[in-house]
Amino acid sequence: MNGHTTEIKDPENQKNEPKRFTFDFSYWSHDEFTEQSDGYNEPNGSKYADQKKVFGDLGRGVLDNAWKGYNTSLFAYGQTGSGKSYSMMGYGANKGIIPISCDEIFKEIDIKRASAGKDEDYQVTFTMLEIYNEQVRDLLNAKSMTMKGGLKVRQHPTKGFYVENLTTAAVNSFKEIDNKINEGNRNKTVAATSMNATSSRAHTIVALTLTQKSPNETGESMTRTATINLVDLAGSERADSTGATGDRLKEGSAINQSLSSLGNVIKALADQSTGKKKVVVPYRDSVLTRLLQNALGGNSKTIMIAALSPADINYEETLSTLRFADRAKAIKTTATVNESPTDKLIRELREENARLMEMLKTGGVVMAPSGGGGGGSSEEVEEMKRQMEEELRKKEEELENLSKTYEQRMADAATSNKGGVSAADKEEGDKKVIPHFWNLNEDPALTGMIVHFANEGTSRVGNKNASKKPDIMLNGLSIGKDHAEIINKKGNVSIKPGPSAKDIMVNGTKIVGETKLSHNDRISFGPNHLYVFHHPQDYAKKTNAGEKVETPTFDSAQEEIAKESGLMTTPTDGMSKDEALLQEDLVQILPMVAEANAMAEELGKGVKFEINLVSPQARGIKDGRTEVMVKMLAQDGSGNDWLWDRNKFINRKYIMQEMYANFAEGDDDWDLPQERDPFWEPADTEKLIGTCHVLLQSLAFNIDLEEKLVISDFKGHDQGHVDVAIVPCTSDFKPVSEDDFVEDPKELIGKPLYFKINLVASQGLPANIDKSFCRYKFYLDKDYVQTDEISGTINPQFNHEKRVTIKSVTEQLIEYLNSESLYIEVWGRQKAGKGAKTQGGKAPKKSAAAAGGTAVQNGGMGAAPLPPIADNKSKEEAARYRQDAEKSKKRAEESEAKLSKINSYLRERKTKGHSAMRIEDVEALLAGRTPQGRPVETTVVQGGGGGGGAEGSKACTIQ
Repeated sequence: MNGHTTEIKDPENQKNEPKRFTFDFSYWSHDEFTEQSDGYNEPNGSKYADQKKVFGDLGRGVLDNAWKGYNTSLFAYGQTGSGKSYSMMGYGANKGIIPISCDEIFKEIDIKRASAGKDEDYQVTFTMLEIYNEQVRDLLNAKSMTMKGGLKVRQHPTKGFYVENLTTAAVNSFKEIDNKINEGNRNKTVAATSMNATSSRAHTIVALTLTQKSPNETGESMTRTATINLVDLAGSERADSTGATGDRLKEGSAINQSLSSLGNVIKALADQSTGKKKVVVPYRDSVLTRLLQNALGGNSKTIMIAALSPADINYEETLSTLRFADRAKAIKTTATVNESPTDKLIRELREENARLMEMLKTGGVVMAPSGGGGGGSSEEVEEMKRQMEEELRKKEEELENLSKTYEQRMADAATSNKGGVSAADKEEGDKKVIPHFWNLNEDPALTGMIVHFANEGTSRVGNKNASKKPDIMLNGLSIGKDHAEIINKKGNVSIKPGPSAKDIMVNGTKIVGETKLSHNDRISFGPNHLYVFHHPQDYAKKTNAGEKVETPTFDSAQEEIAKESGLMTTPTDGMSKDEALLQEDLVQILPMVAEANAMAEELGKGVKFEINLVSPQARGIKDGRTEVMVKMLAQDGSGNDWLWDRNKFINRKYIMQEMYANFAEGDDDWDLPQERDPFWEPADTEKLIGTCHVLLQSLAFNIDLEEKLVISDFKGHDQGHVDVAIVPCTSDFKPVSEDDFVEDPKELIGKPLYFKINLVASQGLPANIDKSFCRYKFYLDKDYVQTDEISGTINPQFNHEKRVTIKSVTEQLIEYLNSESLYIEVWGRQKAGKGAKTQGGKAPKKSAAAAGGTAVQNGGMGAAPLPPIADNKSKEEAARYRQDAEKSKKRAEESEAKLSKINSYLRERKTKGHSAMRIEDVEALLAGRTPQGRPVETTVVQGGGGGGGAEGSKACTIQ
């Protein structure tokens, strides 16, 4: 950051010029600060921008505009964890724009009230909503969090889009606003945990409405209103360039859709600002853009904060955020002062209310005819009446607020808040003396929002279906009726799994019996319930003894689980960029996989998910980083499995959440058709069975190569064998003679090179493979060379031949042959399994693991057992097995003879007093000749010629 300019440089291409972006302000808040005794970060260098400076530049303008009667909006956009919430809300003593602005509003109101006249009045109202999965939830109304379909978004002819039945709370201090924000965050956390939602993928909109009533110069009472929209957008995520962005289920993810729609709206508005005509702004494409229409392109002064991560591993995401903000700054809005005579407003509201009342009494709801038909259906008429009733209710509410005095409104607010404030105060006091659990959430703003006390005696943990109401109620995935017991005996607290408990973990390790708890232990009650145990007395003892007590975080708890499961072993200190990316992916994917497994089990989908770490070599890449992938395994005994990359799994997981939410809400149509089911994948989807590497050095010496290579999957397990031959040839593709062998590969430079790549057959593929084929690339090939696809056998005969002509051998090719290998991929399509698809809206209660066996694995070297000889095809396969066995026997005899000759020659050299063997002598022995030039009497197997194996094999003696 330098003045108004932000620069970003690609860590992979340091020589390239940095990309530069210019904004109204560019702030650096990563380092160059000193933490004061009260926790405030004070700048100690020229770069650091503290919260006071940010508020002075941005928040002060928001307040000034609000007092003038302008609507204002403040957005925070950026990657999850980049500092959006820190800028908006702050942390501890480092208060953000929202709390400072709210505090300043009420300071100014107190000053104005001190000298206010009879007709002057000031009021502030507060709303807080969340948009998740294209559904609107009222965060100040716990019941709306589980309402099917969420709240309705309506359109007013003059005010634009609004949310029906949204709670509007009157507030009179920042403390009251802070209590409302905490209430909203608690409701969000409980709902997200129960419904398996991901809070960081939701948009949160906080709106403050400032209303001023005061007389103008002529003594007429005027009402001026201004709405301040504070928007924390869902965190964007790093997406690998190789990700499955075109997955068939991606468009079903409404969460991704809303961010995409916002980008499309900003682009269209930017195009309009540059003078382009006939640009349609797609506000209606998502709930988010509908509700933000005024803020983006209407009557509002708008500020956007683009939060960036300084880590080089987030370069691509940071660049994307900067480009997004660069487009947004081109938007121009036209804000107007929202001011009208108070008496006129009251009169208009009363007239409108009277008109609506009359229409409802007389049933005067008229639907406009469409086409050649008459009025609307009875359902449409009823819906219109309901909307009118809601509009009437809101207008009566507005009229009441305009007519009430400040003292009357505050008395009403105090009455409604009294119970909540006393309960919150009691909880804060209990936390200081009673052991308790507080929640961990991936969104730091939601961490610590849920507290459960471990009172003296036994506290039962269970779900809402328990026969007796549990002391600690947890709902959501994998929570049983009698899940656990928390036992507190005179301050000694332990946890005991109940009969219906699944995977209760303490500090990342699954427990099976009663386990004592210590301060700051991490307890997982299921895939969505992660808590930290706080023991006030133990904490006091440690701090009084001068011991530093580290507070656990969501990420550190997930890293702990990954380490205990064996997925992560690298220490976090000093890790490389690739290791940091791997850890970031693991922390993100690990809880998602646990959730997916729990959902699959409850919905009876008959599949299981597991994390797999796949190296670049296993993906056919020489260099790169290990990637986190997810394998879906069928539990129907078929042995079928499918490997998904990170992006594809995340997209599928969001659809799984939608399906599970519908199931949990009792929707009879929760199940999706097979082609849209996120738990289903066609059996005949192409699957990488494994790979093998063919060393090409023999080709550099013009020597033929015939190998039976092991096919290995990414875990290194054998999945069968493949017969490969690399045959140097003459210009008419006849095998070269012994005289054409070269002593030094450089002899080939400048000369033509002819050879054949033969993929003859494969044996012992997994038993669930129905069709198979191989593919590979040689040297500078852009496209894969692929064999025919063979079906109906696990021992396919490919009989593939590729003739290669190199017009002139180069040093680069010689280097390639000497140092690289031919990477052959073996692909297959699986046989259709029995399936465990549920129908009819009710999932079976048995676990998915009980639905069938585990995946069939081949033992030993990967060869499948010989099939019974029941028909001609089986007889042919058996004959091929015997033929292959004979080949293997002859190769073993050949190798044994060569080894015997080397040992004999070694003894001869020792007898004659020599202490070394000449390299050329060893090479001669390996080539089948003795150092004296005499042939080694042994039989070898040489692959068939131009038929690609069709002629079979023949034995010959090399002279």
